[in-house]
Amino acid sequence: MKKLSIIVPAYNEEKTLDLFINEVNLETADLPLEKSYFFINDGSKDNTLEILKRLAASHDNVKYISFSRNFGKEAALLAGLQAADGDFITVMDADLQDPPEMLNEMYQKILEGYDVVGTRRTSREGEPPIRSFFARMFYRIINKISSIKMVDGARDFRLMTREVVNSILELPENNRFSKGLFAWVGYNVTYLEYKNRERIAGETSWNFWGLLRYSIDGIINFSEMPLNIATFVGFFSFLASLLLSIFYLLKTLIYGDPVQGFPTLIVLILLLGGLQLLSLGIIGKYIAKIFLETKKRPNYIIKESNLKELD
Repeated sequence: MKKLSIIVPAYNEEKTLDLFINEVNLETADLPLEKSYFFINDGSKDNTLEILKRLAASHDNVKYISFSRNFGKEAALLAGLQAADGDFITVMDADLQDPPEMLNEMYQKILEGYDVVGTRRTSREGEPPIRSFFARMFYRIINKISSIKMVDGARDFRLMTREVVNSILELPENNRFSKGLFAWVGYNVTYLEYKNRERIAGETSWNFWGLLRYSIDGIINFSEMPLNIATFVGFFSFLASLLLSIFYLLKTLIYGDPVQGFPTLIVLILLLGGLQLLSLGIIGKYIAKIFLETKKRPNYIIKESNLKELD
């Protein structure tokens, strides 16, 4: 029997873990795959680790990795992908916002010849309106400025073949944006749609500013357009200043009218100064990414695990 590895990043999920594993086992009872769970405790502050140890003691197919601190979901995803040993691999959230019953249909799509079966939400009911608005804007922007197309509403919840996961693991970068990496490797992909679900318990660890930073990282990691914008801003600012200089010179020579307008001068200085700082900020963000890559720091540090090869 072929194996299915279920990767579950967990940060302060003490209220959801038992519910999650029971629900997944119930909904996938007829799935002809041997299931293994790979829980990644991402530096939780609650009793997540203790619950994972209890689950591992009572279930032979439950594995866990516990980080030395909170490294973020991207690091947890990477650790899970590196640890998973199944023929098929899926990524799920512990809050049951990813419908486990869909795994049955996803597996059927794999049997039809697809390499990746992803999921996307068709609605964002229950989310704050401003969060939904910026999420939609992110996908519109990234798909216009990047050669890698990302599906609006796509989740990390997807079923992948071992070949796809091996390709993802060949990407050595530290600054990871998984949605972009999943799209970058290509392969034969299809998406299944579903309506948004509320968390089964607990509270989300994501907030508006965290999602905004994550979106900015995604744009920078998969597009050079911000650098082009900085270049265009500098060029057109120079061109505008050159044309204005010629205009005022000719005006003074022809009409003898001295150049007036102290407020205009202040506005132009502030405008150009702001544009320069914006351009420097964009360039600095890319340089910061390069700086972090050159450090070659590990994406995460494992404090403890019941995976012998990782201890």
